[in-house]
Amino acid sequence: METMGRHVIAELWGCDFEKLNDIDFIERTFVDAALKSGAEIREVAFHKFAPQGVSGVVIISESHLTIHSFPEHGYASIDVYTCGDLNPNVAADYIAEALNADTRENIEIPRGMGPVNLNQAKAL
Repeated sequence: METMGRHVIAELWGCDFEKLNDIDFIERTFVDAALKSGAEIREVAFHKFAPQGVSGVVIISESHLTIHSFPEHGYASIDVYTCGDLNPNVAADYIAEALNADTRENIEIPRGMGPVNLNQAKAL
């Protein structure tokens, strides 16, 4: 099945509060995740909210990795979108492990194949 890209949406629960609230830790984790997947990093931008939470993006030549963290809920929403031969699950799995997620749900959606039918999206 030929696609333009693969998009993993990860729901991470039971994550470590301190890690979810540490902008430096999250930035390092996302940069490392991109590199481990074989991506070429173009730009990195993260923002720390008050009283807690971090949002950010690592823009890669092959697309992007993003996070929105909710430390008070032990929750993070993660997107890893890659084009070409890169496997977005490599980065998504690395991030989940780094944040000590107790529970995670990954949904992978092929991109660029026409209308998206979420019922046919591959749940991991």
